[in-house]
Amino acid sequence: MSSQKNVLVTGASRGIGRAIATRLTQDGYRVINFDKSAPPSLLAGEEFHQIDITDHHAVSILMKDITNRMQVLRLVNNAGMIKPGALEDVIEEDFDSVYALNLKAPMVLAQALLAHMRQANFGRIVNIASRAALGKEERTAYAATKAGLIGMTRTWALEMAQFGITVNAIGPGPIATELFTSGNPPNAPKTIKIVESIPVKRMGQPEDIAHAAAYLMDDRSSFTTGQTLYVCGGMTVGLSNAS
Repeated sequence: MSSQKNVLVTGASRGIGRAIATRLTQDGYRVINFDKSAPPSLLAGEEFHQIDITDHHAVSILMKDITNRMQVLRLVNNAGMIKPGALEDVIEEDFDSVYALNLKAPMVLAQALLAHMRQANFGRIVNIASRAALGKEERTAYAATKAGLIGMTRTWALEMAQFGITVNAIGPGPIATELFTSGNPPNAPKTIKIVESIPVKRMGQPEDIAHAAAYLMDDRSSFTTGQTLYVCGGMTVGLSNAS
């Protein structure tokens, strides 16, 4: 069984997930990418699996195969979806699909690796939450699941600390991913307004989130657990001051 520093990253084919995978590869990790779509090209040592992580039967079979071949002690739960809508427009099917991907899948993946982490007396879990967990219009399902992910992060941190396993969350603010820029052109008035609302006066980049994830993945980050690191250019501070 390979003992190389392997890290499972969900949704690692594009956007924030791709930046995290790239940074971790640069830091010497070997990335296992679970995504519904293939990346533009594979990183050095990257192992890609095309899978819907809400299909828990398929995930169970794949995880058994992977953990029989290699030791995986690091997990980044990055994959997620939004399904925006005001309260009166939220339909049950949309809420269920957001819950299945944003909240249930991270739990299932963590469960699949937990025994191995306990046996090694080491583990790193990073959950990608969102500033929207603090509240955001037209984000009923998204905000609820991201707040739930933070709650699970804190709970897992308490349960797993005795086994040398740290569990933390990252709460990104506005990040200039392909998805964001496709709906918010750089010079559009709405985009300019968003940027002006950010205290540091710039959009976040996927690499900003990757840098935070790299810190939390590190062997030396053993005294940081149960925390949510908001990488938001100071927006959460502004929200706090406005309340």
